[in-house]
Formats: sequence, structure tokens, C-alpha cells
Amino acid sequence: MDISRNGSPSPAYPKWTKVVYGGMQPGYNDNYTDESFLEGMIMNANVVKRDMLKVMQDSVSISQYLCIVSLVVLVWAFTLRSNLDENSLFFIDVSLLGSGFLILLFSEEMHSLNLLHYVLNISFFTTGLYVLAPIYQTLTRSISSDTIWAVSASLLMLHLFLHDYSESMVRAAGALKNPTLTSCISLNASVVASVFIASCLPSRLHVFAIMLFSLQVFLFAPLVTYCIKKYSFRLYLFFSLSLMVVTLAFVYTLHRLLFVLLLSLLVFVTMVCPYWLIRIQQYKFKINGPWDEAKLCFDITD
Repeated sequence: MDISRNGSPSPAYPKWTKVVYGGMQPGYNDNYTDESFLEGMIMNANVVKRDMLKVMQDSVSISQYLCIVSLVVLVWAFTLRSNLDENSLFFIDVSLLGSGFLILLFSEEMHSLNLLHYVLNISFFTTGLYVLAPIYQTLTRSISSDTIWAVSASLLMLHLFLHDYSESMVRAAGALKNPTLTSCISLNASVVASVFIASCLPSRLHVFAIMLFSLQVFLFAPLVTYCIKKYSFRLYLFFSLSLMVVTLAFVYTLHRLLFVLLLSLLVFVTMVCPYWLIRIQQYKFKINGPWDEAKLCFDITD
């Protein structure tokens, strides 16, 4: 065998061709590459070029859910301060339930044949909460209020961190579809936090009303917002911005420092994070070429 000094074969051998599966070619070293090897190199072939406005629109879902959780905490705080009685809470619960049904009906996510099914499920749900309300009321009698608030805040942070913001859990109308482990942990954390707060209330009706409110929001708010977004994206943006304004207004009446913190968080999520994402795209560096593993394509014909 006549091999040159640089490891390439002599002209007596046939031209080298790329072999994916089949071993070495006669007359060539197993690590031999010709001059055209790097011609197939591609830089950042699958990198998506993002638009700033599109990324900001996608971040609205996160800011929106932050406001939803903030409103839940506001209702908790006003209830524990005795600013909201059980009658006001029941009015809020009925209003949320009715508006949620109307949104589902107008967005065609709830068919008339399934209406009775939804009504029965919600009836069983509310009946179970009412029966368990006395048990919830006595769960944390031996625990101090500071500990309850600290545990509830930690659980809400866990809920926000693990919440599924991609809306993959609400693709089916009114039902959870293939929930992930993190989504289940997030939902359970919100339920436990609601139970901790409800156990501090003085009466059974207070406990039932606040639990019904909390579970309505945590369970059905993602479905309702998804239906609004599916029906009209402009309406979804208007709803989200209105929700942010209302939440900031209520937080301002509660505490000025919390207002500044929430406003800073919303600006950070909606504007700063998308800007960072766009900026770091220039540092993306991925090389694809002929050395990558081959992808086999099978053409199956009848």
C-alpha cells in the first residue's frame, strides 16, 4: 500500500467518499478527511431569531399569573383583617364562577352537551369543601400566625416557580391533560397554602368561602385565560393589562412598599427579561457539520 506522508492515499486508489456505516475504505486511514470535509460546517443552524415584541407578548402570561396570585393574597389579607366578611366572599365566589362559565361558553370551549357534566362536578366540589370546612378550621390551632404566613409564602413561591406557564395542561376543554410532576407539585402547594390561611379564620362559612375562592382561582384561572387567548389575542392582552392595573391599585392601598416591589417585578418580567434574552442570542455558538450523527429516513410505501 502506497501511503503519502500526510496520511492520504496515493492516486492509485479510488477517490475517498464519506461512509456513514460500513467501516474503513480500502487504502484510506480511518481518520482520513479530504479538503471538502469542513465545507459542510454550519454555524447556528437551528438558532431561532427572536423578536423583542414577540418575546414581550409571550412574557405577558407570566406577569398575568403573578397578578392573579397577588390578588389571591390580597383577598386573604383583607379577609384576615376583617375587611371582607363571608357575604362579600360568597358574592366574589359566585361572580367568578358565573363569569368563568360565560367565558367558556362564548369561547366555545364548553359544548352544550357537557354543561350538565360541569355543573355536577362543581356541585360535588363545593359540597365536599363545605363538609370539610370544620376540619380545615382546626388544622393549625397550635401553630402561630407568623409561622402560618411564612409557610404559606414559601408554598406560594414554590407554586409560582413550578407552575406550567406553557398552557400545556389546558389543551382539553375543562380538563387537565397529561399533567407533569412539577405541575402537580405546584397545584398541591397552592392548595396547602390555601388551607393554612383558611384555618386562621373564625367561622366555618369564612373557611368555606375563602377555600372556594382560592381553589376556583388556582384550578380554573389558567383555563379561563387560555380560552380568552384562544378566542382573541387582543382581548387577552387587554385583559392582562387591565388585571395588572387593578392589582397594582389594590396593592397600593394595602402597602406602598409591596406596590413598588410588585411593579418592579412586573417590569422586570415583561421588559428586562425579554431584552436580556434578545441580547444573549449573539453569544449563541453551535456548530453542525458532517461529523454529526446521521439521521436515517425510511420511506415506507404500500
